[in-house]
Amino acid sequence: MQDYNYVWANCFEITLELSCCKYPPTSELQQEWENNRESLFSFIEKVVHIGVKGFVRDAVTGAGLDNATIVVAGIAHNITAGK
Repeated sequence: MQDYNYVWANCFEITLELSCCKYPPTSELQQEWENNRESLFSFIEKVVHIGVKGFVRDAVTGAGLDNATIVVAGIAHNITAGK
């Protein structure tokens, strides 16, 4: 799903594994949260503003451009703007 979303939905997903146990008991979930909360917040603070965000607009009229292709030199993955 991550590959599909990156290529077709312009969405970069990640998977975070917090424990070696795939299905921890319910009684341990609160401790897993406590063990990883600060690291997760630090990660979010670092990555939330990486990249480009905004609106694609016509230079003359300022109207939004649907389905505009955004190309960055040196990156072999174009992005198509939404509505």
